[in-house]
Amino acid sequence: TCLSVLQRVKRSGRPVVVTRFGQPVAEIVPPQRRGAAADWLGSMAGTATIVGDVIAPAADADDWNAIGR
Repeated sequence: TCLSVLQRVKRSGRPVVVTRFGQPVAEIVPPQRRGAAADWLGSMAGTATIVGDVIAPAADADDWNAIGR
């Protein structure tokens, strides 16, 4: 019967209180509605900071030559 109670909560949107010996022990609530899948696009806009030169190589050209030897 547990699964049928879960389905009823999901379908009706109303919470159910689970009791034991007349005392509440848990509350089953419907899941929060999620936004559309496209909502995550751009959600991090404006949260990053660019520090330094993002175009220049990470190491000098001489360092790359030393690695190849």
